[in-house]
Amino acid sequence: MKFFTRKPKSEQPQPSIAPVKSTASFSEGTVRVGMGQLLVEGGEPQRNLDRAARMIAEAAERQCDLVLLPETLDFAWTHPSALTEAQPIPGIYSERLCQEAKRHNIYVCAGLTERATDGRIYNAALLISPQGEILVKYHKINLLTVEQPFYSVGQTLNVVDTPLGKIGVNVCADNYIDGLSIGHTLARMGAEFILAPASWTVDYSLTEEDDPYREKWVKPFSILASLYNVVVVSTTSVGYIVGGPYEGKKSVGCSLAVAADGIRAQGTFNEFAGELIVADLPRPQRPEQGTQIGEMLLRKGYRFDNPLS
Repeated sequence: MKFFTRKPKSEQPQPSIAPVKSTASFSEGTVRVGMGQLLVEGGEPQRNLDRAARMIAEAAERQCDLVLLPETLDFAWTHPSALTEAQPIPGIYSERLCQEAKRHNIYVCAGLTERATDGRIYNAALLISPQGEILVKYHKINLLTVEQPFYSVGQTLNVVDTPLGKIGVNVCADNYIDGLSIGHTLARMGAEFILAPASWTVDYSLTEEDDPYREKWVKPFSILASLYNVVVVSTTSVGYIVGGPYEGKKSVGCSLAVAADGIRAQGTFNEFAGELIVADLPRPQRPEQGTQIGEMLLRKGYRFDNPLS
């Protein structure tokens, strides 16, 4: 695997739209996050989990505090096998991740497919402590139309206090512009870090030169980061998609960590970029609570009657 070395700030790609002028403040501490761009094979949960275990071990070796892995890393996003083979959480696949987190004394955030007790299937994300305990279980809310035959819509949001900071979890398209209210809510709940397992996909013919993700991902991440002084981190899978409605497309990496002052780390954009990107991210200072957050947003020129203006 190759490692990402952060470019000097002057060389980093910047979002095309700066929603507000940054007034970010950070604590003295930093959190070392490993963004694990993982090859995820459709319908191959054991092989995928073995790769995840190796990525967790590598992140621990690189002295990461937390490793973030992709969306639905067990069966792959919208693979038909998930409909019949998805496991409960807690269950055998979540337990494997919990064991690895405990073995390597590291926080793990990862996407899995969950079969609930009522039989419904969810696109789930977990935050697991270094003691191997599930701190957060989240179900994706902003489901794409194409994935709705596979997964049910989630109904809860959570932020958890940890020694690393206050952490909220969502999944992939929850961070689309049309789903940004989810991130707004996590920020209102006090999140300092928003972690998002993802599976960003493009048509097979697209290459790095055609990178379509600046407006699609850098822009919404930057809106949240600059408005609330949060750090938004998303890790995505790599590889060609086999099975399901997106068969023939490819997942292309390009994982991102965005703070109020800009892009802090970014993964390679291509379908073969299985890599661990290590980033030292500042812990934001977020003193405002409740209506103080609304007052802060007004000072920054945010329009509640037209939030995208």
